[in-house]
Amino acid sequence: MSFSSLVKNELRGIYGADHCVAAEMAAIINACGSINETGVRIQTENAGVAKKYFCLVKKLFKLQIDVSIRNSRQFNRSRVYSVSAPLIGKIPDIGIMDVPERECCKRAYIRGAFLSSGSLSDPEKAYHLEFVYADREKSAYLASIISSFGLKAKVIERKGHYIVYLKEGENIVDLLNIMGAHLSLMDLENLRIVKDMRNNVNRQVNCETANLTKTVRASVKQIEDINTIARIKGLGYLSDQLEEVAEIRLIYEAASLKELGAMLSPPVGKSGVNHRLRKISEIAENLRGGNYD
Repeated sequence: MSFSSLVKNELRGIYGADHCVAAEMAAIINACGSINETGVRIQTENAGVAKKYFCLVKKLFKLQIDVSIRNSRQFNRSRVYSVSAPLIGKIPDIGIMDVPERECCKRAYIRGAFLSSGSLSDPEKAYHLEFVYADREKSAYLASIISSFGLKAKVIERKGHYIVYLKEGENIVDLLNIMGAHLSLMDLENLRIVKDMRNNVNRQVNCETANLTKTVRASVKQIEDINTIARIKGLGYLSDQLEEVAEIRLIYEAASLKELGAMLSPPVGKSGVNHRLRKISEIAENLRGGNYD
């Protein structure tokens, strides 16, 4: 089961006060429903959404509800669930877009929106949560409710639909908390910790590998320069200080500059060793160019 499905399973078990139930119903209607003179109907391919909407209507109104199931001609003949109820007159503002005044109702609205139109990517791969709407106004309305909690939800158009989305693990954790998906929140936090630790280890390994590669390449070049001097002039051509570091470098090919410096008499710091090796490199280049002075 996907992480998104796990979140929805948790959200389906949350029921609030009657005013919150109305807000959650409004979110589902705005995402996949329609209102006419006879009542309200939602259509969804998600059985869990249909069941939750059915339970919300029963909890709030105790009305006769019609449920039908048919096979869709699209998407490999998946099932489409229709839930209809004669709600007009009972609650005339259901489904219209007035921002809920209570914070708990805003939470319920976001919860209903995620159940009916939301999805969450696999957090092992990426942090991305989105809601899909066919209507620009309804997508902007949801974004405004999310933004009221201090989260910046963005809206983009994609293939004729309007996408309200959040990125970054911290923002998604905050939204799960707002919706009341606390178990999913803890699972996501655990995944984030493991993922961050793995990334930190990978970065450290990559950094150490890059440093080691750089050290090896520098050592190979230094040995080539020393061998050039030895072949053309002999190491006695160098000053005593340069000859000493050259001889030690030939013996300890993989040693770092700090380790080389500790072997000199008297010991020399890393920058001092680097300076001497650069002088050796200049001398080797001069000899390669035929300058024997």
